[in-house]
Parts: sequence; C-alpha cells; structure tokens
Amino acid sequence: MTSGRIDSAPPCGRSSLFLLAAFCAASPSGVVAADESCRAGPAWVDRLAGLGPRGELIFASGQRAVLSDARWTDDPAVEASARTWLLNFREKPLILTERGSADRWGRHRVDAVSDGGEPEDLAGGLIAAGLAYADPGEADLLCRPGLRSLEAAPRAAGLGIWTGGPIEAEDAAALTARAGRFTVVVGRILHVGERSARTYLDFALRGAQGLTVTVQKRTWRRLADHGLSAATLKGRFVRIRGMVEMGRGPVIDLTGRDAIEVVEGEQALRR
Repeated sequence: MTSGRIDSAPPCGRSSLFLLAAFCAASPSGVVAADESCRAGPAWVDRLAGLGPRGELIFASGQRAVLSDARWTDDPAVEASARTWLLNFREKPLILTERGSADRWGRHRVDAVSDGGEPEDLAGGLIAAGLAYADPGEADLLCRPGLRSLEAAPRAAGLGIWTGGPIEAEDAAALTARAGRFTVVVGRILHVGERSARTYLDFALRGAQGLTVTVQKRTWRRLADHGLSAATLKGRFVRIRGMVEMGRGPVIDLTGRDAIEVVEGEQALRR
C-alpha cells in the first residue's frame, strides 16, 4: 500500500477502547497546540514495515519516525517485549499525525493509530502495558497529557518498566546505580533553594545522601505559570522523571513542567 494523505484521523467517537481515551481527549482540543513542538501536521496512512533502534518505526514508504510522547525503555528485557508488541502491527495500515519538527536525526515524531477494526493508539498501548513511559523526550512538554494517566495501572501492578516498585529519592544507592539512565523517582521535597540561574529541590536532609533536582530559570518560570513555586512545592510528595547524573550525589535536571508531578499516593493533585 502506498502512503496517502488524509484530512484527519478517524473520529474518536467510533471507539470505546480505554487505550484511545488519552488520544481522543487530546485530539484536537486536548492537544497542547500552543507549543510549537506539539504543532500537528496533516495525517497520512502508511504501513509498518519494521523497527529500527530504540523503537524507531520504519514504514513501507521508506519514512522513519518515533512515537510522540512515548519514551523508549533502556531495559533489554522490557525493550524486547515492546518490540514484540509493536511488531503485531507490521504490514497493517496506520494513521499517522506528525508532531512538531523532526529531531536531530531527521526523524519525525508521530501519533500512530491503527486503521481498521477497533483503532488502537500505539503510544497509549505501550504505556498501558508498562512498556514505555509517557514522556515528551526532547520536546518541552507532553502533547497529549492524558497519556500520563495510562501509567497508573502498570505502575500499581509492577509491570515492565515499573517492576520492583518506585525508586525513592532518599535511596542514594539505587539512584547511583541508575546514573546515565532515565529514571522515575518519588519523594518529598524538603527544601527549595532559589538562585539567580537555577533552583534546587532537595529530597534529603543536610549532610545525608539523596536526590537533588536542579531547575533552570526558564523551566522554573514555566512551573510558576502552573502554580508550582517554592511555597507550593516545599513539603510536597512528588514524582520526578529525568536522566540521573552524578555530582556530589545523584542529580536530575528538570527539563520541563511535565517532568514533575505533585502526587498524594497515586492521586495527582496537580498537572
């Protein structure tokens, strides 16, 4: 089948599938359209021919893309399961919608929904199965914030990327073992230190080992626009996601507003 442009993705009302809930809720009104990285291009139909490294989608037309808002795992066992899951769609037509501009390797970020029968959102399916994180990657924010809710069930069940339960911000040994890797961490912010260039969120008492989160000035302003400030964050239990680096202790540099969630147990209080 040759690829062909279409005017829009299939109406969301045709399907009652839970995995499409996040897609439908953000298409089009739920998409964070004000951000250039979430700008939606025209949709087209293509077939999945295979997979490249780190979940790169290879289409029959020769085009290559990665799924928008889904971060590929670096765990070999989970990666194998994710590849098997995606290859179930090989040779099947997919409706693709481009998001923003191409990445540094020239690959487009796309929303992908199976065409025919009961439509299934590929990013949502991976996340709901515990095989990928809902994460914007190099983009500034999630284009479909509803995808984050699909993490709840596999996280509670300890499936895939969530095996072993959450990593605690006070567990310096576990964080050190994750150095150089994308990690989701939970903990309570004990201290917020605002400086001219960046803000520091400390999760351990002074003199103790634990996570420090750094927030660049531009990102701190974005958080403030959404009600997250020193006053509202101190003492709050949060979920942080990002690359663990090592300084005097484990550090995560917060890359955007979607890299922090204020939570109470597993009930989000604020996006």
